[in-house]
Parts: sequence; structure tokens; C-alpha cells
Amino acid sequence: MIILAVGMPRAGSGWHYNLVHDLVTANGGEDARQIRERYHLQSILTEVNCNIGVLSARRLALAVAPALMGKTYALKAHSGPTRTSGLLQSIGRMRVLYIYRDPRDAMLSAYDYGQRAIARGRPNAFSHLTDFEKTLDFMAEYVKISEGWLALENVLHARYEDLLTDYDAEAQRAVDFLGYSLSDAATQAVVEKYRPYKASSGNKGLHFFKGKIGRFREKYTEEQQAVMAGRFGNYLQGRGYEI
Repeated sequence: MIILAVGMPRAGSGWHYNLVHDLVTANGGEDARQIRERYHLQSILTEVNCNIGVLSARRLALAVAPALMGKTYALKAHSGPTRTSGLLQSIGRMRVLYIYRDPRDAMLSAYDYGQRAIARGRPNAFSHLTDFEKTLDFMAEYVKISEGWLALENVLHARYEDLLTDYDAEAQRAVDFLGYSLSDAATQAVVEKYRPYKASSGNKGLHFFKGKIGRFREKYTEEQQAVMAGRFGNYLQGRGYEI
């Protein structure tokens, strides 16, 4: 089975993926990095977090091959649901967990991350977000993707803010959804490993550069906050965020 950890960019998706990945391996699943090498999936999975990208029929057909051979492993994605991903869910070949965040904080984090990369001379996937309007449009696309995942009942939905402030309850939800038990010592060890702020900056799966809830209120002007409220208002209200 494929365990797919999908996330809004800059919503703790790397942290979330590594938690899910290690829960899978602690309970008899395969290391996704080894699956990538063993089944020659380098063309569709990134090296670090095994991000599959777009959930196209071709990519998923290649990724599901190990699952058809009895392997269970975790992949990461930021893209939206597709007909093929829905089919794999319906036949029990894929289970999906989705994490999202207040898009105003996520877009600020994306902008900051991209600009820090430029300052270091190593531009990244967010470095093209050079102003407020570009970052707003960028995040609006992921809000649409988020709405697609949140509309599906057979997906475990998690808010980044809840994972940060009520980690034990959210970790329990993930463990239950995956069919595991916190009474198992290996599972407990994974949950402890990914507790917020516990690890050093040397571990990309655990490190938070900022991670602060509501930081957009300090960094964006009142006019910019009004623009974001207009653009994301329905989404924010539907997800319980204060405008």
C-alpha cells in the first residue's frame, strides 16, 4: 500500500511526512528511499522526501508497482487529488493524510524561505516569490488544492496549528488512521522523535525556522491583511481561522 502524506507548502509538510514515514517503517513498512532505489523510481520521486509531484496516472502506476508486490511505504506530495489517486484509494491501494495551515502564515513562510535561499546564493522553489502579489497568487493555487483534499472524507485532515499545539492528540489520530497502536514501543519512539521543537536544526524533518502561529499579523500591513482576508475569506472561515 502507498501511504501518501500530502501537504500545503510551508505547512509542516516535511515534518508531517517524516512522522508518517517513520510510523510506517516502525510497523513493518518499507523505507521509501530504499524503495526509490530498488524499483528505479528516481524519475518520479525526489531524493530527500520522495515527493511524487503531480498525481498523474503514469506516476502513480509506477509508484503502485511495489505496493502490488506487497510493499507498504510512504510518499510525499503537494499536488491535488486526481481520478487515479481516488481510484487507488477506493481499491485500498493508497491511504492519504493531508496537512494544511493558515494560508497567510504559509505564504509568509514561503516568501521568507525563498528570500533566505537567495541571500545564501542558492535559490530554491520559493525564490521566485519576490513580492506580495506573486506570493498571494502562489498560495491561492494551493488553497484550491487544499479545498480538493478537504472535500474528501476518506482522507485524514490535520491542521499544522493543531499538530503544533496539541501534538499528542494529532499523533494519536495519525497512528489510529494508519491502523497502528501507541502501545507498541517502536511507535511510541517515533511519536517522541517528532515532538515539536525537540530536535536540532541538523535534522530537516524536525527543524522549525519560525513555525509561529499568526506571524503574518506582525509582518504584513493592514492593507495586505485586508487583501488576504478578501482572497482567502471563505477558506479561512470554513477552517476555523480568525480573520
